[in-house]
Amino acid sequence: MNYSADTGRYNNMQYNKCGESGLKLPAVSLGLWHNFGDTGDFENMCRMCFTAFDRGITYFDLANNYGPAAGSAEVNFGKILNGHMKQYRDEMIISTKAGYEMWPGPYGDFGSKKYLIASLDQSLKRMNVEYVDIFYHHRMDPETPLYETMWALDCAVKSGKALYAGLSNYDGETMKKAAEILNELHCPFVINQNRYSIFDRQPEEDGILDAAVSERKGMVVYSPLAQGLLSGRYLDGIPADSRVRTDGRFLKESSISEDKLKKIRKLNEMAQRRGQTLAQMALAWVYSQGGITSVLIGASKPEQITENIKMLDNTGFDKEELAEIDEIVK
Repeated sequence: MNYSADTGRYNNMQYNKCGESGLKLPAVSLGLWHNFGDTGDFENMCRMCFTAFDRGITYFDLANNYGPAAGSAEVNFGKILNGHMKQYRDEMIISTKAGYEMWPGPYGDFGSKKYLIASLDQSLKRMNVEYVDIFYHHRMDPETPLYETMWALDCAVKSGKALYAGLSNYDGETMKKAAEILNELHCPFVINQNRYSIFDRQPEEDGILDAAVSERKGMVVYSPLAQGLLSGRYLDGIPADSRVRTDGRFLKESSISEDKLKKIRKLNEMAQRRGQTLAQMALAWVYSQGGITSVLIGASKPEQITENIKMLDNTGFDKEELAEIDEIVK
């Protein structure tokens, strides 16, 4: 499968700085949480990466445990990169994370330096790359001292294994404490990653949005379509081939009530009035919130990437529209 990138790939994408840093991310980025593991079709994975890059998506987001099986998304992405896209490596932002359980025993989970450095070494081998652009701690650790975890991120950067440090699933208060430590270490902490959608307002509730702005850090959000609920696939109920039915690890059928489906349909009616698909409006809503650097999309086929990027055609909401969305989902 020969691949040459579209020469006009940078013409229509927006790029935003991560806080005060010199690093810019595309408004829309590609997450490899789902559909890039060993259960996926490799040629389809290639086409999704090619389609994303051809449309200006330079940021590819991974983690050590993405699959299934854990680690397989990194292996598959490494094959795509080294087999077809290696000449574009310096045009790409590649991230990985560590923080969730990856191997048995006390050294394969959470936030110790032992775990984070070992995990990063494994990730680099799986992807067959010399460094990642961003290395995230994937979740807060209630037991390991925060300084030790931040020290590990700093070591990853200063060893040349990562260019920038990031935090994922941190709340605002802990992020501020972490930022203070990383600033003392002169470590380039530039980005936060948290879930956020019309249905899930956690970044507002836990203070991370305000903290990211006040600390002048970037903010990339995942699950902006609420695990597919806002993709438009659930307007007529739960499809047989939906993620709920084929992979119920993260979205349970029991959580999709008739009341939730009514809300989805009302949001879809609003999206139609705006000249958008439900997914495009949901992505635009997240992107329009203050302090958002990039919106991470997942995909199961290349056409979804092409359609979702069109959200950039209309990212403005007036007060009445914002109030209507809040009224629908409250």
